[in-house]
Amino acid sequence: MISFGPTEEQGLVREAMHSFAAEVLRPAARAADEAEALPDAVLQQVWQLGFVATQIPEAFGGGGEARSPVTSSLVLEALAFGDAALALAATHPAAFAFAVLDHGTEEQKKQLLPLFCGERFHAASVALLEPTPVFDARALRTTAEPKGDAFVLSGAKSFVPLADRASHFLVLARNTAATAEGVGALDAFIVPRDAAGLAIGAPGKQLGLRALPTATLELERVEVPAADRLGGDAGCDVQRILDASRAGVASLLVGLSCAVMEYAIPYAKDRRAFGEAIAQKQAIAFMLSNMRVETDAMRWLTWKAASHLERGLEATRAAHHARAYAAEHAMKIADDGVQVLGGHGFIREHPVELWYRHARTLSVLEGVASV
Repeated sequence: MISFGPTEEQGLVREAMHSFAAEVLRPAARAADEAEALPDAVLQQVWQLGFVATQIPEAFGGGGEARSPVTSSLVLEALAFGDAALALAATHPAAFAFAVLDHGTEEQKKQLLPLFCGERFHAASVALLEPTPVFDARALRTTAEPKGDAFVLSGAKSFVPLADRASHFLVLARNTAATAEGVGALDAFIVPRDAAGLAIGAPGKQLGLRALPTATLELERVEVPAADRLGGDAGCDVQRILDASRAGVASLLVGLSCAVMEYAIPYAKDRRAFGEAIAQKQAIAFMLSNMRVETDAMRWLTWKAASHLERGLEATRAAHHARAYAAEHAMKIADDGVQVLGGHGFIREHPVELWYRHARTLSVLEGVASV
């Protein structure tokens, strides 16, 4: 029989993460946004849940459970229900760790994966986006030029999460050498933060996700040993990394949309105007109904993408559809949430304006999360 729901174990994980998000992340969200700073205690609490370590094999210091993109998608959705910025900050190291786990050489896994299995939060980041008017992940401007037993990286990356504290960056670049995929094929390189020629800019300012520290990386002929090319001589499947990242962003947007919907519906039932609850007004009722329809639709698309990743199927189309659909409709849901609350939707006494800003920022990202 076809099943469109999580397993019993996944359901328990989802419920536990949902409760944690409501009890820990949401109360901390407003202060973190106002301060534009991550609460270290909250990061540590999320880290201790074992989102990363439990999916790393015992041979590299982890819990040894099989890595599951579907379970990861459920976790990201549940945490984003509390706050998308804190959820992204706490789980972004997984984007780096899972890329190494899925595509790295044995030596790269032995060297890097134990960093994510300790008791303390460890930051690493994926550098994908570039400061261009129109960004295309298939046509990166950052280049990797072969030089003997090394590569020389040149270019710039923008909106790099956790850049202020990351020990390593996974820099996606265009390999100028002729490879099996052709000249200019996408590649990924492990770059330590103290690499010569790497400059980390000042913290970025953005409309939403203000608690998430981001910065621009400037790579001025950064020389990286060939051994630090992800996957070694064979390279890696960068498209697969992009697919996982897009599915991750879609998961965050689903969780954020659920937060808006579950806040707007009770408000509309309690708020009275002209002698009746505003939820009885046709225009409001249609908004609330569409929130439910679109949230379910984007969830199915996201689960489909995660399922393709988990089963080793081609996932590019599914991941693109999930991210694109979620980006469009999460923005509409957040906007409708503000409309339902009316004037209250614009004041900070209610979290809807915060979620609106998160949705606006997440919706324009190509990918910064990972399942």
